[in-house]
Amino acid sequence: MAAPEQEDADSLEQGLFSHLIELRSRLLKAVVTVVLVLLVLAPFANRLYTELAAPLVARLPEGAHLIATEVASPFVTPLKLAFYAALFISMPMILYQLWAFVSPGLYKHEKRLARPLLGAALVLFYTGAAFAYFLVLPAAFRFLTAVTPQGVEMMTDITHYLDFVMLMFFAFGLCFEVPVAVVILAAIGVVNLEQLRGGRRYAIVGAFAIAAFITPPDITSMVMLAIPMCFLYELGVLAVRWLVKPAPASAAD
Repeated sequence: MAAPEQEDADSLEQGLFSHLIELRSRLLKAVVTVVLVLLVLAPFANRLYTELAAPLVARLPEGAHLIATEVASPFVTPLKLAFYAALFISMPMILYQLWAFVSPGLYKHEKRLARPLLGAALVLFYTGAAFAYFLVLPAAFRFLTAVTPQGVEMMTDITHYLDFVMLMFFAFGLCFEVPVAVVILAAIGVVNLEQLRGGRRYAIVGAFAIAAFITPPDITSMVMLAIPMCFLYELGVLAVRWLVKPAPASAAD
């Protein structure tokens, strides 16, 4: 009587062990990719930091400049940026390894929806980070340098600047994921198309509230985030219409 149960237990253990081995292999490939890209970028770390600091340096008053308040900052901070850049560049490979691990357990209709969502999430995150670098940060630094009190010299620490910019990249990248979030919520049945259409006014209010919380304290940066989020919400509504099939009517109907 115990033999079939023992066989089932052994089969379950072997299946779990094989999944763990595959997960380890996928994680190792992702880590190796990040390390290789980091090795390529490390010699250019200082140049990368110069490019990252350009939006602020271009708007500093004459004679002002970035400073390093810690002994190791001139070396560690650019290297830290190179690691962030390597992670950023390696994200397609990381997501591919994640997809390769989970996709065998998905149904066909789930794969059909997951593929475009993964691609869209990656593109939207990159777009959000680029939007922050090229448009929002210059406007924010123009405001911050303009409101600096008389007699105060603006000299920003390079590590604090890196942390601030990375936070902005991450925040804007996440905020640009609005269409993906809307499609996921519709796909799991939390909302439907009519509810999304009827909730536009709440989405607009929410976009401005999130923008006011995330962006630097100037109205320009807030508007520059809130308006794209409103458009992205509408894009998400269109994506729901195209990708998510309405739930079938119940048998009682």
